[in-house]
Amino acid sequence: MSKVDLEKVLPQIHDTQLVARSRLFHIEKLDLEFSNGARREFERMRGSGRGAVMLVPFLDDQTLLLVREYAAGTHSYQLGFPKGLVDPGEDALQAGNRELMEEVGYGARRLHKLHQVSMAPAFFNASMDILVAEDLYPKRLEGDEPEPLEVVPWSLSRVDALLGREDFTEARSISALLLVERWLRNR
Repeated sequence: MSKVDLEKVLPQIHDTQLVARSRLFHIEKLDLEFSNGARREFERMRGSGRGAVMLVPFLDDQTLLLVREYAAGTHSYQLGFPKGLVDPGEDALQAGNRELMEEVGYGARRLHKLHQVSMAPAFFNASMDILVAEDLYPKRLEGDEPEPLEVVPWSLSRVDALLGREDFTEARSISALLLVERWLRNR
């Protein structure tokens, strides 16, 4: 691929209108003109801009901690890694440790940033930092969950079984798991 192929000219935004607003999101309509003259309307959700974190906590060298929580989008209980928004004044590592204490009941003495992923960039401007949490110690903070989350220890030797579960489907959790496997190989 040539350098020219990588340097696309961004469309010109002629107008932005707020279509809807909720507690968490703003939906905007964009009037765009592309470099070839084509005009289109796109819609996008705008998040808070603070970002989010997801943690892959290691209870020990061979055991990950997952949480089972209600997922309103699918009206089901899903198994995944603990996650949450970055609060004002926090960085990703501080938010990660707080979320770990709220959702799993542990703090981490060591946190490592694995990767930052975007969430549906075609229509949503949110990103999430995926972190590894190690050297855990018991510490519980009050969170905002409506019910206690079930903490599920999972052996690294059973990763294929986890990927085969019908309640482990969230793309961010699957990405985090695969990134952790790569991180462990390169360690």
